Amino acid sequence: MLTALISVDRAFRCEITVPHHSPIFNDYRLGLVQRLPLRYNRLRQVRSTLNMRGTPMKTQQPLHHRGSRAIVMAAAGIGVVALALTGCAGQGSGKDGGGTDASGKVSLEFWNGFTGPDGPALQKVIADFNKSQDKVTVKANIMPWDTLYQKVLTAVAGNSGPDIIAMSASRMPQFSAQGMFAPVDDYYSDPANDSSALAQAAIDASKFDGKNYGVPVNYTPMMMYYNKDVFTAAGLDPAKPPTTWDELKAMVPKLTVDSNGDGKPEQYALALADHETVPVFPALLWGTGGAVVSDDGKTSQLDSAESLNALNYWVSLVKDDKASPIGLSGADADKLFTTKKAAIEIVGPWMTSGFDAAKLNYGIVAPPAGPTDDTILADVVAMGLPAGISDTKKKAAYEFFAYWNSKEGQITWASGSGFPPNRADVADQITSSPYPAIFGAADVGKRTKILLAGVAPGGTIIDTIFFPAVQKALNGEGSVNSIFADASKQVQAELDK
Repeated sequence: MLTALISVDRAFRCEITVPHHSPIFNDYRLGLVQRLPLRYNRLRQVRSTLNMRGTPMKTQQPLHHRGSRAIVMAAAGIGVVALALTGCAGQGSGKDGGGTDASGKVSLEFWNGFTGPDGPALQKVIADFNKSQDKVTVKANIMPWDTLYQKVLTAVAGNSGPDIIAMSASRMPQFSAQGMFAPVDDYYSDPANDSSALAQAAIDASKFDGKNYGVPVNYTPMMMYYNKDVFTAAGLDPAKPPTTWDELKAMVPKLTVDSNGDGKPEQYALALADHETVPVFPALLWGTGGAVVSDDGKTSQLDSAESLNALNYWVSLVKDDKASPIGLSGADADKLFTTKKAAIEIVGPWMTSGFDAAKLNYGIVAPPAGPTDDTILADVVAMGLPAGISDTKKKAAYEFFAYWNSKEGQITWASGSGFPPNRADVADQITSSPYPAIFGAADVGKRTKILLAGVAPGGTIIDTIFFPAVQKALNGEGSVNSIFADASKQVQAELDK
């Protein structure tokens, strides 16, 4: 253990004890903890696309992002400091106060990253909630996801941040492990909140170490968009998109077009990103019974026979059959499909408005099933509460959470955003948009799964180990088996920390 004296400002000094296993133990030992603000400001120079795609239209919180390891390490450090300060000095300016505004209402600041076409739908639900009662006012502070992640690190630690924070549920374990979020299990145990109507997978997505730290904003699977006109031009029936890996592989020679034979196709069958993106590639391992880690989150599975089977299949499809360009980011993949240079992309409902604006003639179906499994990747954005929030504000936040996931709130949200509702009992009441019914179909929901749910180093594993290994394999820097055998050891090292 290491004891450190932290000076937050001239009027506050606090002695804390830092365990040796803390990610910032070495920073304390080197005296760097006093320079955390400087370190954070430097991290702000890192362009981390927390909205994964970088396109204004796409605002769904992504699962993984560029520069995440640096940001997560900073989060770990500041999280320890935040937890220590809470224990040493009680609450600061606002988290433990009444939190009422001039009208006497409890005022809640809600940070989120819904900057695109789904933003107005979120604002509408908030406005409806504010009008529905006279005790609580929610004020949305909308910013790009990368800005939110960077700002929240110091804001929560300084006790001057938001009262409600939205983020990908897959990110919550990284912050919760350092004490930056308050558990919300008591929200789910209260029958008045009608949580039994919510999709169980959406609820479970924000669990970590036996506790739940979030309430779902949305829950959506990644579906396969395909360009019907491109299919027709290739001599394929646009009413019969591929339903299995083998069917997709058989279509690749027709959908990938290299008219001048220079080895650089003008059109590709697939836009499959291999970095800075929603992690569709690692989820493909499920198709052969493989996985990145075991279900209990304790053991790497990257070098299992099942995982290597999937990895060899997809690396060969991209590298040898040229099904997709190598080196695509999520934004690149979106652009490729939007400009009709790719026939297929697997992505979420946030792209529908962009594809509509591009006047694409597309269909949306479930992604092709693997040889042994048809599981579909899903993502959840959840709302969390900062550690140290007052009982008054916590109660007020729970009222908003309950309204958000009420029948009224979910009809408004799904109708305006295109996301499926978090509760199935309102699906038939959403008629203004066809997309919620497609993404929220019962047969699709039964097949969905969250990648690395509850695994604290999940972002680090995907961003700094899995994607780099995929890129090495795609660029022929070794065999798939040897590259992922090494990657598996690195994953295990992260899990063992």
